[in-house]
Amino acid sequence: MFKKHGFGASPGLQTLFLIVLLVVVIVLSTGMGYIKISPTQVIEVVFARITGISNLLKGIDSIFPYVIMDVRLPRILTSAIVGAGLSIAGVIFQGILLNPLADPYTLGISAGAAFGASIALVLDMTFLGIYSVPLFAFLGAVATLFAVMFLSSSDGQTSSNNLILSGIIVAAILSAGISFIKYVADEQVSIIIFWLMGSFGSKTWTDVFLTFLFVSTGFLICLFFSRDLNIISLGDRSANSLGIETSRVRVTLLVTASLITAVCVSVSGIVGFVGLIIPHLMRFFVGPDNNRLIPASALVGATLLLCADTITRAVLPTEVPIGVLTALIGGPFFCYIFKKRRILKSYG
Repeated sequence: MFKKHGFGASPGLQTLFLIVLLVVVIVLSTGMGYIKISPTQVIEVVFARITGISNLLKGIDSIFPYVIMDVRLPRILTSAIVGAGLSIAGVIFQGILLNPLADPYTLGISAGAAFGASIALVLDMTFLGIYSVPLFAFLGAVATLFAVMFLSSSDGQTSSNNLILSGIIVAAILSAGISFIKYVADEQVSIIIFWLMGSFGSKTWTDVFLTFLFVSTGFLICLFFSRDLNIISLGDRSANSLGIETSRVRVTLLVTASLITAVCVSVSGIVGFVGLIIPHLMRFFVGPDNNRLIPASALVGATLLLCADTITRAVLPTEVPIGVLTALIGGPFFCYIFKKRRILKSYG
């Protein structure tokens, strides 16, 4: 079924297959939980809500529409969108920084979001209700991005090494700030720790729509510059000789990927390893062409993070924070791939 560096099928069939797979996983996941719902009933309820045909709900338990549309689907779709966003950001960071260990947290974005969320939690900010913490997390992530860009720039130029070093420095400072906040938080320290471990609980349709808006916009921007990203991977000299404005493209993609990460982290908390592993996994299957790699990584990242969240929600006896599960699964898996040097062999 696979060729040396990609699926035997055309890119269109690849995308169609991954979309169908994601839809199937969404339907199956929606039916899983304390209340079991068959895939057929899930489809009927969703179709009835979309079309307004109430006759489709005949013979279906009256509580099922509420469970599906108001409890499970917002959480399920949010986790899928976040998985897609983190995977897209991982592709961009690895392509721009030419570093196989780069991921959405390389620039300290996660630390910035965590710092902002911790401030909102310890100060009990409630002026925007449940959206106060995500807003502060987003502001912290964006502020961190600008701080890292400012530190790494020299004479209007930004190098990959400077970006990584600046991200490490800023993340270290922010981590110390988070530790201090937890020290003075008293009874709220458990809330801060739980947020830092990541969760998709209590998500609403507003979370779905806002996250989808930002991630889909970032996806289109990244896809638009995918050809330029392919050329930049050959080196700045080759890119400049082909008429690519490397500095402009690099900054545009870094800002876009960082904002995608900021939005995802602001709604989910810290979810690690998704943006690190998925791009490598899909690069091995579909090759290094970013025009194919970005959509494939987005769809597979959405599917796998949704599967991980479903395990924590509906399979395990008690719900485990999603960030803990992705680290437990992703860490050893990444070590195995790295040891076998599959990453470096498949990277370009």
